[in-house]
Amino acid sequence: MAGEVACTYASLILHDDGIAITAEKIATLVKAANVSIESYWPSLFAKLAEKRNIEDLIMNVGSGSGAAPAAIAAPAGGAGGAAAAAAAAPAAEEKKEEPKEESDDDMGFSLFD
Repeated sequence: MAGEVACTYASLILHDDGIAITAEKIATLVKAANVSIESYWPSLFAKLAEKRNIEDLIMNVGSGSGAAPAAIAAPAGGAGGAAAAAAAAPAAEEKKEEPKEESDDDMGFSLFD
């Protein structure tokens, strides 16, 4: 789990700075942070960055039930993960109307009275 998180942060840092995301650069950032990871993590994240737009992954993190995990699993799972991510995209377009929350004023008391 620490390897995934470290590589995620390294990928986000590289993307934010406009630097190409490669396995070597991810490994360099992780090493500079003194985090020990398995050697395959940087290459997996570099392949993900080649196949998917990082900006789209960032924007779709909370867009639906399971859209982000399916997108992240695409390189490891092959075409099946990509198909699952494509199927989850239309579900993200559906907007649910959230009920309006009642304020403390409506109840006649406040938490800090």
